[in-house]
Amino acid sequence: MIVDLVPFHFIDTPDRRCLRAPRGEGYASREVMPMSYRNIQCERAGTITTITMHRPERRNALSVEHMQELIDALRATAASDARAVVLAASGPVFCAGHDFGDMVERDLAGMRRLFEVCAELMATVQQVPQPVVARVHGLATGAGCQLVATADLAVAAEEARFATPGGRGGWFCTTPMVAVSRAIGRKRALEMLLTGNEIDAATAAAWGLVNRVVPAATLVAETEALARAASRGSAYSKGVGKQAFYAQIDLDQAHAYTYASEVMAMMALGPDGRETMAAFVEKRKPRFS
Repeated sequence: MIVDLVPFHFIDTPDRRCLRAPRGEGYASREVMPMSYRNIQCERAGTITTITMHRPERRNALSVEHMQELIDALRATAASDARAVVLAASGPVFCAGHDFGDMVERDLAGMRRLFEVCAELMATVQQVPQPVVARVHGLATGAGCQLVATADLAVAAEEARFATPGGRGGWFCTTPMVAVSRAIGRKRALEMLLTGNEIDAATAAAWGLVNRVVPAATLVAETEALARAASRGSAYSKGVGKQAFYAQIDLDQAHAYTYASEVMAMMALGPDGRETMAAFVEKRKPRFS
């Protein structure tokens, strides 16, 4: 089985390399990244980039422009030396789903374009080499719930709530269904989709929609702690590993093992794999470039 180990193929760079992160683990400095957006904010703190949805007056609803800005920021971060991404939101709501004001006048071609951009956003979250951790407060509904389900990891405040509300009205949440059903399984996903009812943060954690639930006062710190833990070690190996996870997850077991075994064998012969083994044999900490 031939395995493509160029994990970040969507990044438009001449040599299509994975850019490695620095060895430093400091988090004292905090600076705003030099990017200009209308709907989001980007901030770099140490090795973590936080991308914040910033349309509180629209409950962070996802217009096409908003989604395209998120895609752009994720791709820019992917090409940087950041080690992790936190996806956050400003205002009382994490994300109220798609922006109906951006949809109501669209024809079929326009609707198709909107959902193509949405699918591109969700794919980009999982394609970037860095772990993407959703930091959820308030309500995450519809496509907002889809974003949480799509993220690699998620931390929720105790008061957070989640819903796919189409089941209460005339428009079923078929695109959020894709991510939610893969995150929590068929029966639980169908309960959310058919009823449209909200679930609380504790239920979301029990069902596997989020990794953990924390008090609102510690949400930022707990999310950054998880992001740091998920991004330690070899940045290149982590990026390949993340790609391999999503590549194998829908394969049958035999093909998944074939794929994963080839990836692991090839990575073992790479510089970071060799350094890991050498450090273990020599009883020292590994040094990754």
